[in-house]
Amino acid sequence: MFHRTPLPPAAGLAVERAVPEQLVTLAAPGAPPEKWRNPYRRLPLVRWLVQGAFVAFLTLVGYEFWCFHEQAISGEPMTALRPPAVEGFLPISALVGLKRLLATGQWDDVHPAGLAILLGAVAMSLVARKAFCSWLCPVGTLSRALEWVGGKTLWRRGRQLTVPRWLDLPLLSLKYLLLAFFLWTILVRMPAEAIEMFQRSPYNMAADAKMLAFFQDLSTTAAVVLVALALLSIVVKHFWCRYLCPYGALVGLAGLLSPQRVVRDPATCNDCQACTRACPAQIPVHARGSVWTAECTGCMSCVAACTVADCLTTTRRGEKGLTPWLVPASALGTFLAVWAVAKATGHWDTSVPAEVLARAYQLAPFLSH
Repeated sequence: MFHRTPLPPAAGLAVERAVPEQLVTLAAPGAPPEKWRNPYRRLPLVRWLVQGAFVAFLTLVGYEFWCFHEQAISGEPMTALRPPAVEGFLPISALVGLKRLLATGQWDDVHPAGLAILLGAVAMSLVARKAFCSWLCPVGTLSRALEWVGGKTLWRRGRQLTVPRWLDLPLLSLKYLLLAFFLWTILVRMPAEAIEMFQRSPYNMAADAKMLAFFQDLSTTAAVVLVALALLSIVVKHFWCRYLCPYGALVGLAGLLSPQRVVRDPATCNDCQACTRACPAQIPVHARGSVWTAECTGCMSCVAACTVADCLTTTRRGEKGLTPWLVPASALGTFLAVWAVAKATGHWDTSVPAEVLARAYQLAPFLSH
């Protein structure tokens, strides 16, 4: 099913043999030449810091929601506040809210933050590829961490597992098939009347409580599936994100419209393939003139790994290329702007009173549909 592919020769040797003039700067007579240092090598570290900060924020959100939920189901006086950001874990409800917005022009007032987060993720992709997956998504962060574990354990001897192309392509289609199913079921088949009924139903109001209950009372089957996905992500880079995530498929398709993309200058490329090895999406960057694919997450790992000056740039080729820092900066700025507008216009906090939510949470264990 899988095969091992030897990595190419060390990047430094290939560079020195191919285009030494790209790697050295003039020094004092008799002094050894200095190798070129990639000015974007800190991009992965900054990405880790951003991802870590977002995971810490979501951990706080989870704790605050747990406190709110415990008070709600116990019947105690409601003193804890429900964090709206918890709705980011309700993509189906957000998609239903999007259908209502498109059909009636009305914003979802039950889970408004969920809709804002969905639109923010799509807006990020329209500006800067699938950057939501590589810079903010907590599942993407976990997937990166599992990739790191694999690199430090299974593949330490310079070899990595690759999925054969004949198997990779069918597996890649799975997330797009899942996305098509949800889009067809909700955006196409679900009538506006059903949308209104669903959004006001106790089931939808308690969707966040049911998500919490899923992890609190994890079944044996669910636990086995989660462990299997984690192990597969250690063996194969980003198994869930690459093959099964419909959310990633949606923002990836939106990212095809982004004006920002990684471009390669063949005239300066030394074919060291460091960019391809660094790519978490297994894109053969070293063989592309322009990385225009729905699988690119805008993580900038390839640019940070490049061994030649002005070989990998963004949007434009060579010295005229835009700084790669613009990709995360514009992506994060867009997401924060969507949040700020939603907050300022009253499209972030739910209009459902805490007492009504508490009643829905109390009924949640008895709700199956």
